[in-house]
Amino acid sequence: MSATDPTLADPNARARRNVAVLVAAQAVLGSQMPMIFVVGGLAGQMLAPNPCFATLPISMIVLGSMLSATPLSALMTRHGRRAGFWVGALGGAAGAAVAAWGLASGSFLIFLAGSLLTGIYMSAQGFYRFAAGDTATPDFRPKAISWVMAGGLASAIVGPQLATATADILPVTFYGTYLAVVALNVAGAALFFLLDIPQPPKPAPGSANGRSRGELFRDPVILVSMICAMVSYALMNLVMTSTPLAVVGCGYDKADAGKVVTAHVLAMFVPSFFTGNLIARFGAPLIVGIGLAILGAAGAVALTGVELEQFYLTLILLGLGWNFGFIGATAMLTSAHAPEERGRIQGINDFVVFGGVTFASLSSGGLMNCSGTSVIAGWQAVNIAMLPFLVLAGGALIWLVLRPRAV
Repeated sequence: MSATDPTLADPNARARRNVAVLVAAQAVLGSQMPMIFVVGGLAGQMLAPNPCFATLPISMIVLGSMLSATPLSALMTRHGRRAGFWVGALGGAAGAAVAAWGLASGSFLIFLAGSLLTGIYMSAQGFYRFAAGDTATPDFRPKAISWVMAGGLASAIVGPQLATATADILPVTFYGTYLAVVALNVAGAALFFLLDIPQPPKPAPGSANGRSRGELFRDPVILVSMICAMVSYALMNLVMTSTPLAVVGCGYDKADAGKVVTAHVLAMFVPSFFTGNLIARFGAPLIVGIGLAILGAAGAVALTGVELEQFYLTLILLGLGWNFGFIGATAMLTSAHAPEERGRIQGINDFVVFGGVTFASLSSGGLMNCSGTSVIAGWQAVNIAMLPFLVLAGGALIWLVLRPRAV
């Protein structure tokens, strides 16, 4: 290392550069997720043979993410983050192209296949937050994670607006939206040429290789962080997936649904500018607990009525609760494993998290469209379903905080 090496003055110089690249990736590539969440359920409702299957395309995205998490983690361990993120962009472009084909041909099955491929991108995007911490010092890591998540702010603004602007520009409804998603993936993939994250060193023969999967699962911090991340993400997805259906079903138009989702995604990412500082000051468990409480408040507001203002408030609280719960749980996880263990635990973590999200997404359409006699009854069922999972995560967090410490 030379005397002019910038890391001598700033040990996080490389981390800051990587954070800037990942923020840009969240802004450009990340715009596709709010676009798809705005139109996916509506397109599914248009193509599905049964309204109970309207949100199945969203569920297939999350299923694809769950199935991709472990292979992507292994790929990044062997070939680096850049390779994994390129595979994610390729999956996003291919998924959108196949989904557009499904729309053009009126085939629900082809549309579902495209949604499944889109899950590869969603999984890769989930690793942006871990990549942010790879080259950061321990004290900077929560801030790095939080700043990368804040990159979603631009996608929160651009994504739903792009979805609204492109929904009807071509004769087939939503066809233009999916072609725009293809373009985003092609353009955004170039950003990863600027990423500077070394691969984890391969352990020398006979050297320690970290804990086994069983030992990692028995670590209380890892176990509880996975539960809280899963619940935070799953409940956010459960409610958000049904929101466009509920908004349009209650007499508002697609533009209103897009604006509600915009407010929600803004609430997901705007707090990221200070969430890392809050975690550094007060500790991750407290921030996660506050996030779970806010998610509960979102469900309570949803049960008070279906005026447009109530949809806005519900989705804003939902986004804020997700931010605190998910970023706090991620910070807990990254503090609880060694670098040589990251390929093992991060893939398992996202498999568990997106497994829960898949279940929530699959449940969302059935609860919304098939659990009551009206749109309002379905919307209430979706929000009541949050309660047992909040109890699970809250109970696990309280157990972690109050358990006796080894001396």
